[in-house]
Amino acid sequence: MFEFIRTHQRLMQFLLLLLILPSFVLVGVSQYEGGGSKDGVATVDGRTITQQEWEAAQRRQIEQARAMMGAQFDQKLFDTPEAKQEVLDSLVAERAVNAEVARNNLTIGNAALVKAIHEQTGLNKPDGSFDIDAYKAFLSSQGMTAEGFEQRIRQQMAVQQLAASVGATAFAPRSVAGRLSDINDQQREVQELLFPATSFAAQVKVTDEMVKAYYEKNATLFQVPETIKAEYVVLNPEAVDKLVTVSDAEATDFYNKNKARFSTPEKRTASHILITVAKDAKPADDAAAKAKAQAILAEVQKNPADFAKIAKAQSQDPGSAELGGDLGVVEKGLFDKPVEDAIFGLKEGETSGPVRSNFGYHIVKVTKVVPSTQKSLEEAKPEIVAELKKTKLSNKYTELAETFTNTVYEQSDSLKPAADKLGLTIQTVEGLTRTPNPAVGNPLVNNDKFLKAIFSQDAIANKRNTDAIEVAPTTLVAGRVLEFKPATKRPLAEVEGAIRQRVTQEEEIRLARQAGEARIAAAKASGDATGFGEVKVVSRTMPQPTINPTAAMAVLKADVSKLPAYVGVELPGQGYGVYRIGKVTQPAQPDQARRKQEADAIARAVGNAELYGYVEALKKKAKAKVNVKPVDLGAKAAE
Repeated sequence: MFEFIRTHQRLMQFLLLLLILPSFVLVGVSQYEGGGSKDGVATVDGRTITQQEWEAAQRRQIEQARAMMGAQFDQKLFDTPEAKQEVLDSLVAERAVNAEVARNNLTIGNAALVKAIHEQTGLNKPDGSFDIDAYKAFLSSQGMTAEGFEQRIRQQMAVQQLAASVGATAFAPRSVAGRLSDINDQQREVQELLFPATSFAAQVKVTDEMVKAYYEKNATLFQVPETIKAEYVVLNPEAVDKLVTVSDAEATDFYNKNKARFSTPEKRTASHILITVAKDAKPADDAAAKAKAQAILAEVQKNPADFAKIAKAQSQDPGSAELGGDLGVVEKGLFDKPVEDAIFGLKEGETSGPVRSNFGYHIVKVTKVVPSTQKSLEEAKPEIVAELKKTKLSNKYTELAETFTNTVYEQSDSLKPAADKLGLTIQTVEGLTRTPNPAVGNPLVNNDKFLKAIFSQDAIANKRNTDAIEVAPTTLVAGRVLEFKPATKRPLAEVEGAIRQRVTQEEEIRLARQAGEARIAAAKASGDATGFGEVKVVSRTMPQPTINPTAAMAVLKADVSKLPAYVGVELPGQGYGVYRIGKVTQPAQPDQARRKQEADAIARAVGNAELYGYVEALKKKAKAKVNVKPVDLGAKAAE
């Protein structure tokens, strides 16, 4: 919307990346505090960022992008030196910010942490209470402990707290926002005069010399790229799958050793009514609280079905009273022992007498008991077989990958030994070019890594196998050139017709532009609007421009200090347009809601600029230094 904001787009992307570090490149406070190896790719605050950490961050970026983009994911976008540099820069910025957080002892309270976990995970039951079971399952799926996850959330919140405090100091003057909104709202009355290119066709005479000159000047347009016909073999999980089986004996042995995994523990849900009294209360106060609890118990015993109603009215536990005393699924270790003993000592539907805890007197009711269950071997077998096979596949792939890599390298004059040894099929592909060719389609061989290998001097000149190339996770490809066709230039006779048509179009456009420029000169001299069309209004806020979009942009950028003003625009595929700007106005009733949004956007841009500068200052303060370029890292990894 505003040029200022557009020019800061890259900066905003960087800051967004910095603020979502825990989900993208976060290495963790524990790793920061623990330091790294001496062979770091960067140094921040006396600590190193290792090549392994950089590669792990790169992988996390790729996996997150793959999950977000789905079928639109293109890994080669992340294999560039620029993408690697961005990840490394982000790691350096993260470490510098973490160092400042540690220096300033920024901490996050438990209440704020709990609220953030609830908001970020969204693991709530229909009644709004936090789902502990779902939370544990979430942690397990992420391979994290509760302590580790909570530490990450604290660190994220501390970084955001620091960023917010810096961004809040930014100031965008109202006059700036107002001026930009005025420009955005500005309306220009314009008249159009078109000079269609086709109207000059009769004046165009294309000679053989013009065709030849265009052919020689634009030789690259007529280049037929070098191509390769190759054979290749692929080692991937599908090729390994047929070599891996799981026996009944293995499944039975796994089941017997891991029976607990296939059992579901007993689950109890409970409700309570609490009458609060301090642990060290005076005897009289304690007795009064107990008497009140006993009176409520008598009411519950008289009307068991009204437990929730009574709890809502009488319970002094603010967390559960509104829920009718519901505590949800109860696990051992969450309550004082007397309350826990009562819960696990009752049968479904039973209610306990007043139970004393550190918080007061509880009347406990067990609302539901789901007995523990144990899956049989037959029920668990599909899951066991899948897990064992996955492990075997991983191990087998690692073993065969080494064999595959060594064989294609050691017996480099043919792919047959590798194919025979591993039971692979030799396939053929034609039309490979140095860059991916849409006509080929096959992503295993039509990608930058494989193409770079197959177009190497050794592969072309000596017809040797390429190395085993990892073109995707757990997917290796090796190829061999069967036929190489060098680049050629299409003969002039073959492309003469297309060139003649192109030169004709260019000449028509040239004549149209010439006529348009002459009309502008005449109009400026006389002020005559004869020939121009009806008056149309052009504005940046209009959903659809009333004239050609290319022309609209030129009209809105034109100098209107003196009216009428004139603009000439070449219209792609059409000809040349001349535009007469006769009047500039502002709307009588500006859209105040949109203006506020624009002012907010400017303020955010200024705040982000302040934050960017602050992070750069933190990097200097932490003496951040990148010790190696990402392109060099890629070279080291390949060695």
